[in-house]
Amino acid sequence: AAAGKVVFSADEAVTRSENGDKAYDRVKTGEVILVRIETSPDDIHGLHAAEGVLTTRGGMTSHAAVVARGMGRPCVAGAGEVKVNYSSASFEVGDVVVREGQLITIDGVTGQVMLGEVPTVPPQLSGAFGTIMSWADEFRTMQVRANAETPADARQAKEFGCEGIGLVRTEHMFFEGGRIV
Repeated sequence: AAAGKVVFSADEAVTRSENGDKAYDRVKTGEVILVRIETSPDDIHGLHAAEGVLTTRGGMTSHAAVVARGMGRPCVAGAGEVKVNYSSASFEVGDVVVREGQLITIDGVTGQVMLGEVPTVPPQLSGAFGTIMSWADEFRTMQVRANAETPADARQAKEFGCEGIGLVRTEHMFFEGGRIV
């Protein structure tokens, strides 16, 4: 889960995350949630800048969900009850209207979208799943490797317990600003 201020474009996510926005003291400066009808590869810089992503279309294998999950960010994809209005920089669910800059929390596991900031804890392996994974680690002979396209992806993979990088797509290094016009 993640909390942040609502933004509706990848460019705005980058701007607010870099420059910060002191409108909300409870959220660290620059934390944003990118809200889109759907994402595309052109939004990658906004996905990197955002703490989480909310889309009205898609599902667990959509662009937003797959890319966000790979970055270790929560994503609520396919929230069909959310109606995004780019021209008014707002979204609505029923009678509730949320405007750009308002604070929301999203839970990528349950799909919940909540007004305001909800306290969160870092994810960890626990319970029965944690036990099974520890047993598997004792007996497995294969290493777990990740796809990583940026240094941040490699760090995230390491935090998730990966033992190396199995695939690097070098074309993504050219997505950074000023490299390809």
